Amino acid sequence: MTGTTLDYHRDSPSLRIVDALADATDTDPLELDPLYNVIDPEALDQIVNSDCDQIDQLSVQFVYNGHNVQVQGDGSIAVDGTVYDHGDM
Repeated sequence: MTGTTLDYHRDSPSLRIVDALADATDTDPLELDPLYNVIDPEALDQIVNSDCDQIDQLSVQFVYNGHNVQVQGDGSIAVDGTVYDHGDM
């Protein structure tokens, strides 16, 4: 049986946000406050991974652990202005 294997850290914007913030703050991801305290991770993943025609225009911004986080429709994530795209994590 052939199929696609999911790489949850590459395919899940919410997990990539945690990885990006951990990298930006030189902190173990497990030591960060849960993302769900700030934003619904499942809803964010659904929005960013949607097949909407205008997904490239998507921009979600919020503050997480005192840092400004921005998620773009192309999958890039910025923490305090530093961009982390799919290939960085």
